[in-house]
Amino acid sequence: MPRILAVHGIGQQYKADEVIHSEWWPYLAGGLHNVNVDIVKEDLVCPFYGHLFRKQDLLSGDDKYDPKDMTTEEIALMEALLEEAVIQEPGKVAGREVFAQQHLGTPQWAQWGIRMLSRSKFFVNISQHMMMGDLKQVVRYMNDKAIREAVIEKVMNKFTDDVKIVIGHSLGAVVAYECLFRKPEHPVCFITMGSPLGINNLIFDKLRPAPQKGKGTWPPVKNWTNIADKADLVALNKKLDGLFGPGITDIVVDNGAHAHDGTHYLSSSAIAKTIAANL
Repeated sequence: MPRILAVHGIGQQYKADEVIHSEWWPYLAGGLHNVNVDIVKEDLVCPFYGHLFRKQDLLSGDDKYDPKDMTTEEIALMEALLEEAVIQEPGKVAGREVFAQQHLGTPQWAQWGIRMLSRSKFFVNISQHMMMGDLKQVVRYMNDKAIREAVIEKVMNKFTDDVKIVIGHSLGAVVAYECLFRKPEHPVCFITMGSPLGINNLIFDKLRPAPQKGKGTWPPVKNWTNIADKADLVALNKKLDGLFGPGITDIVVDNGAHAHDGTHYLSSSAIAKTIAANL
């Protein structure tokens, strides 16, 4: 039975649990092998929910979005990522102050912002349509009760009593966080990778259970390790202990050119050492 439950993030709608497992397993096993710990494939389970975001009425199989159709919250999330991208790559990505000089409206700002984000090395090989689709997935999960419950149900179906470690990557960190409260009698080691849990207003303030007086609720876990690449735009707040209270082990790593890649996180020594200590 699986001892490690890993929850994927956004942009996986054309995959499946077997696909995620086949992609993540070599990196996780390899990282652990580097610290002299061996596991078998059955130790890892990867609940899949990406298909819940897939459009069912498209013959092309490709989700097409236009910046002019972005909602207020999707634009706000784009702005938050763009601000971080400007900090990471100031000579390559320009922010709102440059756009403001053109005196254009909101639709043009959305289009311009998406185009600027596509210049960032963080979004290399990701089309603007895919980028908008990813933004929509995050916003929909946080605001659509039905999709939120459906996603959580998919994860909880695999969250057995044999699980000792729960890993959440990207939006999966938010999903995993909320799932932990559905199984308080079974505390586990919790690991978040490239987590957007620290994005105020759009994510942090909409968590369930909701933060109280600016502090996030501590989940029923044995321990919590949060790992973020120094250039990961999604992990806007690299350290979560200030938002959820002391006790979180915040670790900043370097994933190279693929800052947000889940496999690069999984193969890191920080993940391996944390898992080894909790199996």
